[in-house]
Amino acid sequence: MSTMPDYPTDFTEAQWTCLLTILPARKWRPGGPGRPPCELRQVLNGIFYLLKTGCQWRMLPREFGKWNTIYAYFKAWRETGVWTKLMEALRQRERRRQGRQADPSAGSVDSQSIKTATQTTEVGFDGGKQVKGRKRHLLVDTLGLLMAVVVTAANLDDRVGLLALLTHYFLGGVRRLRKLWVDGG
Repeated sequence: MSTMPDYPTDFTEAQWTCLLTILPARKWRPGGPGRPPCELRQVLNGIFYLLKTGCQWRMLPREFGKWNTIYAYFKAWRETGVWTKLMEALRQRERRRQGRQADPSAGSVDSQSIKTATQTTEVGFDGGKQVKGRKRHLLVDTLGLLMAVVVTAANLDDRVGLLALLTHYFLGGVRRLRKLWVDGG
């Protein structure tokens, strides 16, 4: 492996050790048999570099590996729920570290309308905020740790977004959540 420059988004040894205990067993590899294996740490460093910088997939620095391989991992993990499981495991770990139960009993919900450049069916106009774009609905625990996210068209009513958000959260099974704080919407 070539020596990598240090990017601010790279995982430290402690972070990487923690992630190794959470990541799924490496059964899948883009391209299948016959393709050389890629360094999983570099794949994740590439994904987090892209998410932080906002660059295009094709513009990832070559040190991370081939952009299409890194994208294939990102897409496969999105489709198989790895990112959701990873966030859940990290949130539970942090809650335990702070002396809390792994699953929260209370949370807070809010939404935010954001302008978007893409013109898809998921774009709407939020008349209250005068924004054409999308709306992200967030559920966080009392520590501010992410529990669930749903993205909708900006014109969707907050109450409908809340139902979609809670449905998404509870799809994982029975949870401890009993109390929610919401705003006036």
